[in-house]
Amino acid sequence: MADPMRIRAQAAGDKATVRVLMAHEMESGQRKDSAGKTIPAWFINEVTASLNGKQVLSAEWGPSVSKNPFLQFSIKGAKAGDKVSVTWTDNKGDKRTDEAAVS
Repeated sequence: MADPMRIRAQAAGDKATVRVLMAHEMESGQRKDSAGKTIPAWFINEVTASLNGKQVLSAEWGPSVSKNPFLQFSIKGAKAGDKVSVTWTDNKGDKRTDEAAVS
């Protein structure tokens, strides 16, 4: 299982800004190891976010996203105490979900 995501959600007015740092190696399948063999592709290909159980973001990613990706987005209508949940799935079938409360 991958390391937990670091999620920070801060309310300002009628919206919340959510910042997510995901721990993932994100191999593109283009690099070679020291023996000259290609390192297999391993990357996050789907990211979703929800506010109090209602999906607010869906994204499809590919191998060009950097290692340990950072994602920032805003949610309209969020207020302090609401729960923000972020889930990613990678091309090997691994999945990670973490949540944080809006402050």
